[in-house]
Amino acid sequence: MSALLFLLNTLFFFLVGAALLRAWMNTRRMRMVQQPGPFVMAVTNWIVQPLRKSLPQTWVQSQFDVASFIAACLLALAYSAAWHTLFGAGLIGSTGTSPLFSVPFVALNFMLRTVLQGLMVLALVYVVLSWVQPQAPVQYTLGQLLQPLLAPIRRVLPTLGGVDLSVLLLIVLLQVALILIG
Repeated sequence: MSALLFLLNTLFFFLVGAALLRAWMNTRRMRMVQQPGPFVMAVTNWIVQPLRKSLPQTWVQSQFDVASFIAACLLALAYSAAWHTLFGAGLIGSTGTSPLFSVPFVALNFMLRTVLQGLMVLALVYVVLSWVQPQAPVQYTLGQLLQPLLAPIRRVLPTLGGVDLSVLLLIVLLQVALILIG
């Protein structure tokens, strides 16, 4: 059963993470022509495009990518329903509690974990690329994605000996947040 849980978590981590990354990239007004844009589009088009057609035009044209965020929420709810079905004694809880209460909480927890773990992956790739290949095109994209999170840290944490430790502090803070919601 643990292998099945691992597969379920991995599948939905990529789906929810891709939808959230798409929302974040569109909110930041980033072009989807270089990675991770094409990957995110390929993974999420099947759910985001129908949502865009069914949502009011004012929502679709807003600065925030509502369709991608709703897609992430729907995928997180699907994860929660699958988790409850497979591991939580069905959709009627083992303690007799209604799934109307537990499914949204598991979905919210999953979305929060996905955001934190996804940011950690982006930060780790950003750091490794800055050491190995600092001029890589994806390095610029990752910098744009992480800039709103790194800017406040960089204002407080000075560069030490020419080394920017803001990404390391961001990773530590993300790990602490993961422990707190764990």
